[in-house]
Amino acid sequence: MKRTHHCNELRPTQIGQTVTLDGWVHSRRDLGGLLFIDVRDREGRTQTVFDPSTLSAEVFAQAAALRSECVIRVTGTVRQRPAGTNNPRIATGEIEVAVQALEVLNLAAVLPFQIDDPEAAARVAEDTRLQYRYLDLRRPEMAQHLRLRSKVAGATRHFLDEQGFLEVETPLLFKSTPEGAREFLVPNRREPGTFYALPQSPQQFKQILMVAGVERYYQLARCFRDEDQRADRQLEFTQIDLEMSFIEREDIYALVEGLLQRVWKSALDMEVPTPFKRISFEEALNRYGSDKPDTRFGLELADFTETFRGSAFKVFSAAITNGGVVKALNAKGLAGATQGQIETMTEYAKSLGAKGLAFIKVENGEWKSPIVKFFNATEKAALTAQLGIQEGDLILFAADQWLNACEILGKIRLYCAEILKAQGKLTIDPKRFDFLWVVEFPLLGFDREQNRWYSSHHPFTAPVAEDVPLLHTDPKKVRGQHYDIVVNGIELGGGSIRIHQPKVQKTIFEDLLQIPPDETQLRFGYLLEAFQYGAPPHGGIALGFDRLCAILCGTSSIRDVIAFPKTAKGVCLTTQSPGPVSARQLRELHLEVKGKKPAAAALPAT
Repeated sequence: MKRTHHCNELRPTQIGQTVTLDGWVHSRRDLGGLLFIDVRDREGRTQTVFDPSTLSAEVFAQAAALRSECVIRVTGTVRQRPAGTNNPRIATGEIEVAVQALEVLNLAAVLPFQIDDPEAAARVAEDTRLQYRYLDLRRPEMAQHLRLRSKVAGATRHFLDEQGFLEVETPLLFKSTPEGAREFLVPNRREPGTFYALPQSPQQFKQILMVAGVERYYQLARCFRDEDQRADRQLEFTQIDLEMSFIEREDIYALVEGLLQRVWKSALDMEVPTPFKRISFEEALNRYGSDKPDTRFGLELADFTETFRGSAFKVFSAAITNGGVVKALNAKGLAGATQGQIETMTEYAKSLGAKGLAFIKVENGEWKSPIVKFFNATEKAALTAQLGIQEGDLILFAADQWLNACEILGKIRLYCAEILKAQGKLTIDPKRFDFLWVVEFPLLGFDREQNRWYSSHHPFTAPVAEDVPLLHTDPKKVRGQHYDIVVNGIELGGGSIRIHQPKVQKTIFEDLLQIPPDETQLRFGYLLEAFQYGAPPHGGIALGFDRLCAILCGTSSIRDVIAFPKTAKGVCLTTQSPGPVSARQLRELHLEVKGKKPAAAALPAT
């Protein structure tokens, strides 16, 4: 018989029925002469019972020889579990199957790590889990991650279909446009010396689709960036990519809020209130030290630039004289921070260019710090009033240029929150999701080393209409029509209203970004030409699909929600890629490898 039910389906209503189950041996227990085997498939598991008094010696011996993860088919009768043996942890815990027939579909070798014990699996090195990813994905936790990912993709498609969007696939073989992250290049065999590039995003294609009159486009797009790996980055990733014509920023806000409402309801059965809070880029940095602030807790930054403008503490007053600011953070209850914790905070400050970290510990009614002797009564009163200083507090300072000072304390703020959570002094509900829009980003930043402007987002972002006259007179004051969607301190995605006038786009490329006209034509000529044939006003956004799924699954690493992720070194341990290619393949591509050639990859011994 082929299987009649999956392993999470049987209930007391099926008692007395003859059923067939297919799956893997999840666990095996020999109790009082009876053999109990839990059979598992992707839906769940069911307990089966092998009774030597009703089975042939051959079948019972066959069952007794099974090890974990062998693939079997069992046929038997559903019956009530004996009194007191119900298992409330699984959905099929009230019944069991008394086996009448067994078929071994495939045997399994000794496992490199346990699958049936969540605690044991959690102790396995990640590299081992990635090498045997097909085993790791059998674990219920990982299987649930893939199931939720699929559910979120379906909810996304369904919602956008309802809103009149068309799903359009854009090419994966694109041209090199080296602005932003490093690209993956693909050599062109047909024309030696030319290359495709794998897309960092479908940005330009989706804008061309707007010129084509598609009006509402979406895609669960595969994107590629050859950059260093982190817990929230992979060389290849997926994003929910959207673009709309004849819209303004408010239309994007409403659409994305509706999409995330649908996703949270589908994945977690949770209602998400809208509209989302909005905060400007400047306010986010001033209050939280980050353009992706976690607003679930306080520990907000405060500005003391005017307080210390004429201070006797020269580190502060000199920073202000040089156009900088003085910011402070009260890490309430952290006066007992260890030397190691203070050193970690100091390293955070130094990593952003500071020479050190000034701080005050409030202990036994005394402000303890070598810098306190430089403060006058007015400065102390201002700190006390604005920061609400009390016994047991730790006051941390940053004196630097505005952005740097904010980012230093923003990084330290998050670290302090982790310490406070570990000490039980700060509690954050894991089911709380604080959504917000960060808006009014500067259109441009200035690179002092290269002495030129660069795009804060990307060069296709439209300036705020009233700021357009400032493009040639005061570019640093020009705001972009850019917006980021943030939840719990994680940037889910970002987008903007685009430039649709060819003259404005050409001005950004050539006058502000200083891209030579011939290079502009080479890299973006096709886009500028398309805009000459009636480009509608348009805008869009891209949401990180892997990050979104990681948040919904409650995991800090996107590797946990990707079927076959790469390691920090960009290696797929399951397939041992990347690897060398043959001399013949290189000749066909008109390529030559210089330097040390990689050895042929070999799978580790099992």
